[in-house]
Amino acid sequence: MNAPEAEAPPRPAAGPAAPTPEPPPEEPGSADDTRSDTGSESEERDQPQNAWSARRDLVDHSPRTMNVGARAHFSGGLLGGDQHGGISGGHFSGDVFLGSKTEIFQLAVPGPGAAASASGEVPQATLEELANGFVADEELMSHLLDRLREDRVLVLAGGRFTGRRTAALMLLHRLGALPVRTLVRDTTASGLADQFTGEHQARGHVLCDLTPRRDEPLRWTHLLAARDRLAERNAYLVVTLDPGAALDDVTAVEWRPPAAAAVLAAHLRARTGEETAAKLLALPQVTAFLERSHQPREAAAFARLLGRYAAGEVTEDAVGQFSLVSLEKQVQEWFEEDETCLHLRDKAFLIALAAFDGGPYALTAELSDLLYRFLQETENPAGVPEVPVFGTHVGKRLQLARAEKYLENEHTEWGPVPQQKARFRDERASLVLLREVWTGHPSARPALIRWLRRLADDGRPLVRTRAASTVAVLARTDLPSAMALVIEPWGTSRRYRHRLVAVNALTLAHLVDTPNIPRILDAWCAGDDPRLRWVAVRAYGLLGPERPEQALAALRGAVRRLYVDAPDDIDGELARELAEAVGLLLLSAASDRVLAELRAHLDDDRAVRDLTLGGFVGACRRTQDEERYGRPLVLEWFARAATEGGTAAQGVPYLWRAALADPRTTRQALDVLREWVLIADRSTAVEWALAALLPALVTTSTEHLRLGHLLRTMPGEDGAPPPQVAARLLTTLPAR
Repeated sequence: MNAPEAEAPPRPAAGPAAPTPEPPPEEPGSADDTRSDTGSESEERDQPQNAWSARRDLVDHSPRTMNVGARAHFSGGLLGGDQHGGISGGHFSGDVFLGSKTEIFQLAVPGPGAAASASGEVPQATLEELANGFVADEELMSHLLDRLREDRVLVLAGGRFTGRRTAALMLLHRLGALPVRTLVRDTTASGLADQFTGEHQARGHVLCDLTPRRDEPLRWTHLLAARDRLAERNAYLVVTLDPGAALDDVTAVEWRPPAAAAVLAAHLRARTGEETAAKLLALPQVTAFLERSHQPREAAAFARLLGRYAAGEVTEDAVGQFSLVSLEKQVQEWFEEDETCLHLRDKAFLIALAAFDGGPYALTAELSDLLYRFLQETENPAGVPEVPVFGTHVGKRLQLARAEKYLENEHTEWGPVPQQKARFRDERASLVLLREVWTGHPSARPALIRWLRRLADDGRPLVRTRAASTVAVLARTDLPSAMALVIEPWGTSRRYRHRLVAVNALTLAHLVDTPNIPRILDAWCAGDDPRLRWVAVRAYGLLGPERPEQALAALRGAVRRLYVDAPDDIDGELARELAEAVGLLLLSAASDRVLAELRAHLDDDRAVRDLTLGGFVGACRRTQDEERYGRPLVLEWFARAATEGGTAAQGVPYLWRAALADPRTTRQALDVLREWVLIADRSTAVEWALAALLPALVTTSTEHLRLGHLLRTMPGEDGAPPPQVAARLLTTLPAR
């Protein structure tokens, strides 16, 4: 297959969703974005990371939504099983990135604003409708009724959208405390008793979403005063508030929400009857919905939609999209500006959690405060950003974000380390949220871009990888803006770490099906900017397994240009990058196709020969899990091919003979063989594989002399005598 002509990628113009002024595309890591480092310190720390370690970090730290694969399954596709060597395959449809196609429902009221600013009587018909579909833990409801009947005042604590308001109304309804009146939500704790005066005849009262201040908590004396007024009227009161609200000598009863499946089933039976409800509950779309962590209000809304579906009013596609649409509406609510909107710090945390979904909670919280500072500066450039040292409780913050905390090992350069991590309960949330912020709130872009640039300069691989994965999602949504504002400035940066983040961003963007990434890489590789060529070469090593012939053709073109432009002063850095890219491809899922291509073009010219042999010898250095005495991947590939049949049985010895015979690679190739012998001294399997390979490397007397000399004279480790395995391997060489 011939490599396509390199076409220029679409020039990053102003994106369609970027009407607001953007920060200037200054060099990433400028003084504005690297306050944590002096310039000299940052330059000293900025060293090129070899392609193998960089790929390991990409695998270890990419978010679960990218489906890059576990580290143990990214060893090059050469060890059998389900292992794979290419970066491949997200598992979400385009709707998750670009938005659902239709508006198909309205979330059930009551929502957070249902009891917002005015008091009033709840219609009896509303209470009856709620009662028909209400489901809860009956033991808990019985306990709550007893408490309410005895004390006349009940304080109910539960998270937002857990059905706590509906539960309060149902308690009063079951108690017969009718009519029911809602109180204004801005009622203060000290003014609670004053609500039960006047001419109204309500016997049931609900105060939803009480938010007592820390300096004015809800006290037992406030409840006593209210209870006295209620007793005079034979009335009852239920107060709902968040867990962790400011209370003094008051014990709130915890509200435990019903499961979404129970809410859905109850509402369907009330709307359609038992038989139809059973058929609807058996639909695969319903099963998929219930596998997500949906709220009671969303389950109730889904029941209404299913009722319309049963009546032929909506399509099956609308039923299938409901789960995603409900998630989109939740994300939109988080970022709305109204009387119930979240604090700016909470919004910053949500964005950070979307970027670091499944990462350490402390890291997410730390970097969310950095974003909070940048957002404050965007809102009020003349102000001084303030970040509370001690803020929201972890549990409340995660409950608000519909997220969870869990313990899991985090990969580090020193090995696995246990960490408390946080993630959204619905893995799609991070993608939907980033899309909403980038395209729905363009005024936040300057702060978000500053934040991403700061992340790209962080010393922690996890942080830099998540900066790349975040930008990959933004590119999937709006490629021109992401290229112009973030990826290209990283790609042209003088710092290696910025360029590596650009590599990972393009790689992950391609993984989530962003169009035109191969065209961008082809254009950069053939272009005049050496930094962009560096980025393209690195990316070919990761994405090449999808199109190995085209990738290798581009790499051959790049190395030829390198030799032509400066034959006496070849850019050693780029030459090494090109060789490492070939090595990555050779240890990928397309290894057999790559090997055939390398053999076919080995003798094209000096530049291609150096590229091929340098990449091959580099690949031979790689061991299982990068362990010092791990199984050499290329050797194991050869051994399996020799036993089971495969192109590597002839191709690997062919390239080995070429590498040993070429003066430019002889020394490096002998060093690798020496390492393999030392590994064989510790591993019988490696010894057998090497015993099968060595005879295939001897076709001339010169080759026999070279290998015989190596095995007879090589020392052991740390000056020890030659390993005994060397003498055994010497006997495998054929007679001269």
